[in-house]
Amino acid sequence: MVSIRFQTINILLCALVCLADSAIADDRPNILLVMADDLGWTDIGPYGGEIETPNLEALAAEGILFTDFHASVSCSPTRAMLMSGNDNHIAGLGTMGEILAPNQVGQPGYEGHLNNRVASMAEVLGAAGYHTYMAGKWHLGHSEGTLPFDRGFDSTFTLLVGGASHWGDRLGILPMDDPALYAENGKLIETLPEDFYSSQTYVDLLIEAIRSNHGDGVPFFGYLAFTAPHDPLQVPEPWLSKYSGRYDRGYEALREERWSSAKALGLVPENAPPPNFLSMIEPWNKLSQEDRTTEARGMEIYAGMVDAMDYHFGRVVDFLGDIGELENTIIVFLSDNGSNPFYSADYPDADDPEFVSKFDHSFQNLGHPGSNYAYGPGFASASSGPIDRFKLTVGEGGIRVPLILSGPGIPEGAKAHAFAYVWDILPTLLDLTGVEYPDSIDGRPILPLRGRTMKPLLNGSSKVLYQPDEFVGGEMNGDKWMRQGGYKAMLVTPPYGDGVWRLYNVVEDPGETRDLAVEMPDLLEKLRAAWDDYAEEVGVVAAE
Repeated sequence: MVSIRFQTINILLCALVCLADSAIADDRPNILLVMADDLGWTDIGPYGGEIETPNLEALAAEGILFTDFHASVSCSPTRAMLMSGNDNHIAGLGTMGEILAPNQVGQPGYEGHLNNRVASMAEVLGAAGYHTYMAGKWHLGHSEGTLPFDRGFDSTFTLLVGGASHWGDRLGILPMDDPALYAENGKLIETLPEDFYSSQTYVDLLIEAIRSNHGDGVPFFGYLAFTAPHDPLQVPEPWLSKYSGRYDRGYEALREERWSSAKALGLVPENAPPPNFLSMIEPWNKLSQEDRTTEARGMEIYAGMVDAMDYHFGRVVDFLGDIGELENTIIVFLSDNGSNPFYSADYPDADDPEFVSKFDHSFQNLGHPGSNYAYGPGFASASSGPIDRFKLTVGEGGIRVPLILSGPGIPEGAKAHAFAYVWDILPTLLDLTGVEYPDSIDGRPILPLRGRTMKPLLNGSSKVLYQPDEFVGGEMNGDKWMRQGGYKAMLVTPPYGDGVWRLYNVVEDPGETRDLAVEMPDLLEKLRAAWDDYAEEVGVVAAE
């Protein structure tokens, strides 16, 4: 009898422990990770933009805004670091898979997809008991075994390649990616919903996924990867007409406006000089009337896309409020890189006759299905506001991106001026949710995180994340940068630079107007040497 009684007590104790563990797990916060695509640093209201983004403004008011947060120069390298908490050269995207040089093919870190040396954010959180959902752009692999459904997501609806029409016609932005590849739960799909518009549909499907398991007591990780405002510039009404005439004064006037707004908001120093336009950018008053009309129209549509993205983001926030989950959800919003300087004709093989014949390039069709337009380097520079250059360069406008965090454990209405990097997102989320980073996933050993938690910035215990003597740098397609404290050495390759190492204090001079290389040669040499060490450590393979 005593034996039976003790067995019963043990069973009850085990049950109570399991229930206690379940209750603890139930209290863990949800995560909503939202990424914009090619969004310029000052395109949204919290960063000084004139485009109406009330939902992102509310997010910033309820959370913390970062003024010195950085990513890679382009899509997939940033996404690899975001998902893995590691360097893109370690995670498989040393460069974008579409532009691998012959000597890079087959090299470690240049697989062209998120490799198995690292774990994805979904794999780590899924192993810790989270539901994992994704809707939007993946761009980390499109072959068997590399889809998001293969990398830890329970439910997915994703664009697998770098860009596509925002409508349901599946037109690609590159001949090699036409028709664009989409997948749902690991299976390629050939037909999109009849009413497909990227920002709307991705939000619809993410809401559906969250709703499918709501009430089961399990927290969720939702990854909403907008393809807006990446070209082709397309948006439905009412956004298509909303900004008509707003940008007729041109990109110089808009950049001046954004520069002033960013200073007024305290995002850059009051005495920060305005950045210069690259000499390759024709002054607005030198353009023909036809070109001014077309480029202004492109910026109007771009603004409409940002506005629409904000609206649909707000739908997710409202949904979480309706189901009682908003107060227990960490929301992260960022962009993958700066604004895109390309015109549509600048893409590889864009003049392919068969590809060109699929589009209606008329002015009247801009923004509609069948259009294919990108706004070029002038308005891309304006989107950067007070910082220099744009996507595809390691100028601040290419790699300094918006970041806003909100939710439990995060201060309200705050700003963080410390330098931080995209690989810091994963360790921060693990810290905030109490999830430990494992040594392996499904029996597969994985490398340790390279990033670090930003929690000291969130709780006010520190004003810096990286100490003044630490180095952080990056590389993509020959562009190089290395940061130590407020100083940054960078080399920008043609056509957007001259291939010469330069040195800037990007805290005081975020527009990178004053090259300090001659004044501080020893510091420049130290940063160059640190970059060499970094390149050897992560396995940079220069294209030949």
